[in-house]
Amino acid sequence: MPPRTQYTKSGNVSVAYQVLGDGPIDLVFAQGWLSNVEYAWENPDYARLITRLAAFSRLIRFDRRGMGMSDRDVRYSTLEERVDDIRAVMDAAGSESAALMGVSEGGSMCAMFAATHPERTTALVLYGAFARSQWAPDYPWGVREEQRAAEIAAVEETWGGPFELGDGAPSVANDEAARSWFGAYLRYSASLDAAKAVMELNFQLDVRRLLPTIGVPTLVVHRQGDRWVPLAHGQYLAAHIPGARLAVLPGEDHIPQWGDQERLVGEIQEFLTGARDTPPTDRVLLTVLVTDIVASTEKAAAIGDSKWKDLLQLHDAAVRRELKNFEGLEVNTTGDGFVLAFTGPTRAIRCASAIKDDLERMGLAMRAGLHTGECERRGNDLSGLAVHLASRIAAQAASNGILVSSTVKDLVMGSGLSFQSEGSHSLKGVPGDWSLFRLIE
Repeated sequence: MPPRTQYTKSGNVSVAYQVLGDGPIDLVFAQGWLSNVEYAWENPDYARLITRLAAFSRLIRFDRRGMGMSDRDVRYSTLEERVDDIRAVMDAAGSESAALMGVSEGGSMCAMFAATHPERTTALVLYGAFARSQWAPDYPWGVREEQRAAEIAAVEETWGGPFELGDGAPSVANDEAARSWFGAYLRYSASLDAAKAVMELNFQLDVRRLLPTIGVPTLVVHRQGDRWVPLAHGQYLAAHIPGARLAVLPGEDHIPQWGDQERLVGEIQEFLTGARDTPPTDRVLLTVLVTDIVASTEKAAAIGDSKWKDLLQLHDAAVRRELKNFEGLEVNTTGDGFVLAFTGPTRAIRCASAIKDDLERMGLAMRAGLHTGECERRGNDLSGLAVHLASRIAAQAASNGILVSSTVKDLVMGSGLSFQSEGSHSLKGVPGDWSLFRLIE
């Protein structure tokens, strides 16, 4: 459950913060650009990130003045005032000293805090951060004036709708749920004018002179293909902070909750605690349901990209609604389909049938495949033969067909569900022949 939002005064401004976890170290998390400590919990990837950080720390998150749950009716803060906000939140949370983690522009405020308050800083972690935003002859990877103007114009044009994540988080660029949540997250964090003002002022940030004065252990983490803040920024930070270590991670996502989150958290945990944990792995018997929209390419071509994106959003909402009704787990999405898991095969079949009915009312046809088998579970991720089998079975289904393996059919005996044999099939990449059965409705 999300922790309670608390408030403290930084000067005459109320600053919102949350404390999560009871680990042996305090970790202050400073988000970049915009933030809202409460609405962040609405995104499962973001919630998983902060929960993982809180698994080995007492995590302190806050909205700096002017955004999120903090006082909004204030001018945008200077770097010094942002440092004051960190100090005020630490005081309110009873933290005498803490490690600081700054994301993107949050790295600048954490770097200044570490330089000016070393007695209260145990370590510094900079993720996707930069020493300076603007291009200069001696800082050639910075943003040029025309690029900054184009970025602000793009934000102004698209504000109010799903956010374009092609550069910020390419791994979820086609995930409408992620794009919609991020667009709403920005709106819950600040007004359009405030968001533009933050971008304008961040363009002026330059903490290069501070870097040599930082005397606390520092880890600089950067993803190799970061498009918003190229790797050269992280390399500069690591080269100019005494003793700093640079960890370059694979991937292109700048926004930290997307991409290889486990590796990111593992690097931070190992740096701060000396060891990294891996999420607990266990093997469990589950029924895996794989769904797929039939002829999705043809449907998209017929109605156009804009209407197709709207229809996909309705599709995703319908699947997630039925998933909740039948107490299933969303494993991942496949563009125009889902991988879902259930502890009981009967609920899985009835969920598939309900999804099919919902999609038919939208003018969509789907196919579904189900198999029950042992899966390796790590957090919300699943692996194992059962996942592959369900996918291969779904590929064999006809339009609006729900196919199950003989294992599933046998396990639901007595449930009142009826099936018709579809014969024996050889499934790609899976040894042996498999007897498949179609649900009769």
